[in-house]
Amino acid sequence: MTTTTTSPIPEAQLGPAERLLDLVLNASAHLWHNRPGVDDGGVWQPRKNTKGKKVRGTPVGPGLFVPAAAVLYGKLLDIYLLNPTLAAHFASYALVATEWRDLKVACSALMLVQTHAGQPIKDDHGGVAFHDDDLREVGAAMILHYDRKSTKMLTPKAVVRIAELLETPAIAELNRAAGFGDPAAKGAPLGRWPKVAQRWLEIREQNPQMLMGLVKAGFKETIKKLARKIGYKPATKAFFEILGWKQKQADTGHRSVGLSDLKLEKRGRFDDLSEAEICEAIVEQRLSYKEVVGRLPKDLGLTPAIMAALLPSLSDRDLRVMTPTLEELGLMADREVFARWEGAIQRATDQRSLQVAKNVKTKELREKLEEAADVAVKKAAEEATADDVHVMFLIDKSGSMQGAIEQSKEALSRILAGFSPDRVHVACFDTMGTVLRPKAASRAAVQHMLAGIQASGGTVHGAAVRALHVAGLRIPAAHRLLVVVVGDEAGEAGASLAQTFRDHGYKPGALAILVNVSAVRGQTVRDCARELGVGLSEIAIAQFDDPYQVPRVIRALLDTPALASATGVRTTAWVEKVMATPLLKLPASA
Repeated sequence: MTTTTTSPIPEAQLGPAERLLDLVLNASAHLWHNRPGVDDGGVWQPRKNTKGKKVRGTPVGPGLFVPAAAVLYGKLLDIYLLNPTLAAHFASYALVATEWRDLKVACSALMLVQTHAGQPIKDDHGGVAFHDDDLREVGAAMILHYDRKSTKMLTPKAVVRIAELLETPAIAELNRAAGFGDPAAKGAPLGRWPKVAQRWLEIREQNPQMLMGLVKAGFKETIKKLARKIGYKPATKAFFEILGWKQKQADTGHRSVGLSDLKLEKRGRFDDLSEAEICEAIVEQRLSYKEVVGRLPKDLGLTPAIMAALLPSLSDRDLRVMTPTLEELGLMADREVFARWEGAIQRATDQRSLQVAKNVKTKELREKLEEAADVAVKKAAEEATADDVHVMFLIDKSGSMQGAIEQSKEALSRILAGFSPDRVHVACFDTMGTVLRPKAASRAAVQHMLAGIQASGGTVHGAAVRALHVAGLRIPAAHRLLVVVVGDEAGEAGASLAQTFRDHGYKPGALAILVNVSAVRGQTVRDCARELGVGLSEIAIAQFDDPYQVPRVIRALLDTPALASATGVRTTAWVEKVMATPLLKLPASA
């Protein structure tokens, strides 16, 4: 069932900070998909569900899913139009502080085309008084930012996708409506992208090791695509040689580089090699998994020995995702392989391993993969520097939650294991509150704790607050309190819930609602937030189906409890963190 959610204040009155927080909490949709899907009311779905049945919707091919792209870009554009400086700082923050690849592409695209481009501002006498801020430099710096072996850089694929996004008619129309580019121009506004893409290629041509590294990582065809797109003219034939790119004279006869004596780097198949020779080639040439898997003889395929030779080229994420393959090949029985894999589990930054766990046969491996999901959330909580934050979870299990309570349980099982036991306090409620305590700090323990909860009875949010107080919960005066309500808000008056907090000595710095509606949504939490004068964050419960979204939400939520400044103005630590991120600057070499 599709449920319409309402913001605590009208949409038109939401400020840029509130819109930014809403974007992070509720815009998890992926923009690019590598397989065909269907458009189900603006939501991308696979052609078939987990049971093999076709999903209803309009078929869409692989590539950019335009409805999701328009929503994300539109939200970023709204924030920019209200506060360009906040948008620029957020773009910088997105690159250096997140691994949200599609968000980085959208932020860079917006910064490259928006109108603050360092133009001279003239005084009354026609002279140059000063120059406008050059926020386009932020978009350019996002593309040219280089940090060896870092996952924070934009990949060649991302550089191409920025142009693909800007050229999409729906996005081009948003940009024209915002005044970006010439409204009479036939082409989509690309801003500074062509110039920056040119410089990106020049830097890699001037540094052959960088270019060879990208080829080994599987980006050869992407770099060719980028070069074609901007009409790149290399300075030397080495550019073509590294890419294995045979050249021919243009129809106009103006080509001069790379037309003769090319020594192309060819990556032929391994059909004439034995397994041992293939392994030797992998080690000697330091080949990656992507370079090898498509070149293997059909009658040999991927063997345990070949996979073992490829292990050094795999990232931690690769190891987690490829667990079923490693298990099938028997490599998980090898102590060294298992130790490397176990280390990757402890360095997990997302919850994708929960999906991988469904495809492994061994119970031990499934449990370890589930542990990786816990690790990702714990890291997110630690990185949020929330040592002074307590989180109170109030779970609605009243009769109105019939049909929705199981979704609440699944979302909470992904979230709760990430919090320190002495900082998280959980209670469920109908007309009576019950304090819940997991037996251990793990997803399995949280699932065990929630297993017996059934939807029935009336709804009094304050009953959970009272139960926690009776159980001895006291929040130190110097600490902040975030209250997260999970349910449909259908309960007592918001003023009554606010008074319950006051009566028991709790001073929430912010409220959050994980919206999970089976039938009708109420107003309790939103009215309570108004009564208390604190901020309210809303997160649709479906957001937690995305394995990458849970750590993002945790980081943002833990910094939402309001901070009162000396002037009495309340803001959020998370927005302050975004604004404190230095604007990206172009590297000296650029």
